[in-house]
Amino acid sequence: MTAATLVLLISVTGCQKLKARDQLNKGVQAYKSAKYEEAINHFEQAVNDDPKLPMARSYLATAYAQQVVPDLKTPENMKMANLAIENFKKVLIESPDDVNAMKGVASIYFNIDKYDNARKWQQQVLQADPNDAEAAYTIGSIDWRLAYRNAVKELTAVGMKDNGEGNVKMPKKTCEAITSENTPLVNEGIQYLNKSIQIRPSYDAAMAYLQLMYRRQADFACGNKEQLKATMALVDQWSSKAMATRKANEEKKNKEATQGVTMK
Repeated sequence: MTAATLVLLISVTGCQKLKARDQLNKGVQAYKSAKYEEAINHFEQAVNDDPKLPMARSYLATAYAQQVVPDLKTPENMKMANLAIENFKKVLIESPDDVNAMKGVASIYFNIDKYDNARKWQQQVLQADPNDAEAAYTIGSIDWRLAYRNAVKELTAVGMKDNGEGNVKMPKKTCEAITSENTPLVNEGIQYLNKSIQIRPSYDAAMAYLQLMYRRQADFACGNKEQLKATMALVDQWSSKAMATRKANEEKKNKEATQGVTMK
């Protein structure tokens, strides 16, 4: 009886594993065809049939993530975001060093406007892989977004719009408020953006954000003309470098594409 029961159990388990793999394969095909709802159904079934099946949970989390619309706060969209985060975190329980799962969590938090959480997860990515240029770049871009929001908030309160060149006409109290709120963000952002460029010297997007970050630093001059002049010089320097690097990257990409064509 015991032996027969064991054989039956092994048979059932093996059958479940085969069903799980079949569902995984069907889910991958649906995902590749951008049929994300169908893919989710297959991946969910695969996980139910075999919770330990490699990649099934990761694919499920990624399929949920594809359904998340950035900056949309509807209940359905937030549900998808939370399901994606939940499943990426389950992947990390089994594989704590899975950088792609960490990035998945960070990306979802970024898309639903939870920038502090997104920053923390990108910092975890850098702990796992100190040479991840994209993680450093993303932290810098988050810092800029938050600093920009702060500046616009303070300027709007006194009936002004941001001119990106130090806002020299803003009241002293507004300048002091912006300086207080944004100094930590600007300093950290410059640090991480420089890090991303050190890792990837041709990172033109990071250079573009670096010049934007220096525009936020220009707000701190508060009437000091020399300080403003020095900061705006950095803006011009990185703006020019970003454009030149972008042009060089595009030329390299076009050249590689042309070389890949065989003429008959």
